[in-house]
Amino acid sequence: MDALALTDAFANYGGHNARIIEGRGFGFIDVDEDQMNAAIEAMNGASLGGRTLTVNEARPRESRPNGGGGGGGGRGRGGYGGGGGGGRGGRNRDW
Repeated sequence: MDALALTDAFANYGGHNARIIEGRGFGFIDVDEDQMNAAIEAMNGASLGGRTLTVNEARPRESRPNGGGGGGGGRGRGGYGGGGGGGRGGRNRDW
């Protein structure tokens, strides 16, 4: 599966800006906000590229207790798990 296939699958819902997280088995796609519920209802459980999709609204990452995963450091650049991020908004959908 690639970002183009994901974008095509969600085209009826204004799907754009698809991102596949390689090796993790999930991705994100932005859909039109007024089409979000329709996209979830229609595409959750659908098959794409031989995989069954689980579609829901993206949730913010939960912070891990006790540092969870290294990072920090790096001259104020954030590091792994160190915030940064931003720009996700409420329209990202994971599949």
